[in-house]
Amino acid sequence: MKKALKIIAIVAAVAGVLAATYVIVKKYVDSKRVVIGNDAENYISCSYCDDSFVSETVA
Repeated sequence: MKKALKIIAIVAAVAGVLAATYVIVKKYVDSKRVVIGNDAENYISCSYCDDSFVSETVA
């Protein structure tokens, strides 16, 4: 009986270490992920930077 309890305790300890490692790694990876946002919202066309560009829109 004692041997079975020791095995169960070892399995539980290993599972706890694996779960803690997963949480730590997940938090680290999420903190390193860069949130850029909406690419279409941040888009600037090359013609915007060109001085010779004439816009066809009427202000």
